[in-house]
Amino acid sequence: MTKELGVGEVSRRSGVAVSALHFYESRGLIQSRRTAGNQRRYRRDVLRRLAVIRAAQRLGIPLDEIFSALATLPEGRTPTRTDWIAFSAAWRSRLDQRIEALIQLRDQLGGCIGCGCLSLKRCRLANPDDLLAVHGSGPRRLLKEP
Repeated sequence: MTKELGVGEVSRRSGVAVSALHFYESRGLIQSRRTAGNQRRYRRDVLRRLAVIRAAQRLGIPLDEIFSALATLPEGRTPTRTDWIAFSAAWRSRLDQRIEALIQLRDQLGGCIGCGCLSLKRCRLANPDDLLAVHGSGPRRLLKEP
């Protein structure tokens, strides 16, 4: 039988805080079993699953999407490199869209900071698509008007 890992060892080896391990478990991303003394024990393959979760989070993938991706794996199977390639391919177009949006924001940022008010009708950062123009000019968001 493969040696199981305690929560502290999983935390140390994965770099994931114990509280995050508990959170991931509550969300169904990882599983443990309880000993007679009510201590959590993890299979060694949880380290690979945590690596996938952390890598996906670094890409900005929400936990519900990570859960959905991991749920496609057969019960108890460790995610493989092939699985990661499939997951990342599914997320690629959304990442490309986010990158493009950030590039556009970066390129427009100088003009926004240059105005100094963050409330101009044309400000794409604080007032995208001029949605606040119907309420008049001025710092509408700061005044908390509807």
